[in-house]
Amino acid sequence: MKNLWGEYRKKGVTEMRRYVDGEDLSLLGISLSKTDTPEIGGMVARNPVNHNDQWYVAKKYFDTHYELVVK
Repeated sequence: MKNLWGEYRKKGVTEMRRYVDGEDLSLLGISLSKTDTPEIGGMVARNPVNHNDQWYVAKKYFDTHYELVVK
């Protein structure tokens, strides 16, 4: 069977903010994967076109894949 997965690189930047310790992501409408546990150092990302579309990014994933854009 042919592999269905491919590797893709993002073309732009992602708007993010720091996760605030203790904040209830579900009350804020922020998506959280069942495999993630919010922690200090984690981030909340949002869709730049639809600010209501937000999701949690785990600290380890963020540290591995993102860096701050300095303008």
